[in-house]
Amino acid sequence: MTAAVVEDAEGITIQVQVVPRASRERVGPLQGERVKVQITAPPVDGAANEALVALIAKALGVPRRQVRIIAGERGRRKTVRVDGARRAALDALVGGA
Repeated sequence: MTAAVVEDAEGITIQVQVVPRASRERVGPLQGERVKVQITAPPVDGAANEALVALIAKALGVPRRQVRIIAGERGRRKTVRVDGARRAALDALVGGA
């Protein structure tokens, strides 16, 4: 999962592919060079971005304030920064190495 996730001393940066209006919310699997994230919210008025932040925070066990979208706010391909998270926690969710 080298290209999808970059870890540094403060946290991780994740390349994600968002699937809005999914039937259920889920993080993973790896899809190409990105982590696929399914959310039930529609891509309207920032609802999908809010749902993405909430889902990643919950999945990685960090407060929502530590998760932010740093690139791709208006598209399905996004870069998400998670302060205080470790790559191993995301690897366990996605099932990869």
